[in-house]
Amino acid sequence: MTDLHKHDRVNPLRLPVVAVQGLWLRSTLRLASAPGGGTSGTAPGPTGPPLRLAVLGDSTAAGCGVTGDDEAFAAGFAQEVATRTRRPVDWQVVGQFGATARRVRFRLVPRLDDDLDTVVLLAGANDVLAGRGPSLWREDLTGILADLSHITHQVVVAGIPPFGLFPSIPATLGRYLGERADALNAVSREVCGRNPRTTTFIGSPAGTPPAGFFSTDRFHPSAQGYRFWANDVAARLLPAQPDA
Repeated sequence: MTDLHKHDRVNPLRLPVVAVQGLWLRSTLRLASAPGGGTSGTAPGPTGPPLRLAVLGDSTAAGCGVTGDDEAFAAGFAQEVATRTRRPVDWQVVGQFGATARRVRFRLVPRLDDDLDTVVLLAGANDVLAGRGPSLWREDLTGILADLSHITHQVVVAGIPPFGLFPSIPATLGRYLGERADALNAVSREVCGRNPRTTTFIGSPAGTPPAGFFSTDRFHPSAQGYRFWANDVAARLLPAQPDA
């Protein structure tokens, strides 16, 4: 976690508190860094050929915070898509702990399969923590979307989560990081809005996370948290299908 004061022009009186809380957090936070959600799988569905889905991004894409193959975002989202479309869903994950949008763009996107139906991008938290501002985020997100347009029909950009609700982050620092995340989310909304037929921005679930949302590191989601998040994205992306 670096450059916590960089680009902050909203309330410089907060900077000493932010700096102290940042140092404290850096010295005490023990993050779950091992990917735990599996790298591929299939969610069963009753009819039609399989849809092809990829989840791309940082530690939340990789499933840090859980251990079972069906506990992370990708498996939960694939199952929701299968339920809503009544088609099987083949899913893959390309994620890396600590990845910023720059690393996603140049290192992770090339590892995706071709001819995908949907790619979900889970990224941005590390850009906030590293002090990368809206202009860099815009450049890298635009590049990611351009590269993905050659291999997928649809991209879903998930919003950067609200740091102010993380139990591991002190209040003042959480508000500061949350404001920086809001600035990047505004860029995401604008960039995705340029081509709404193929790109969709879906912000974080509204309200306070439910009990049990966070894993034991109090930073990454738990199995329950990933399922809640995946269900929220799927519900906002796809309308429920009537019973056959």
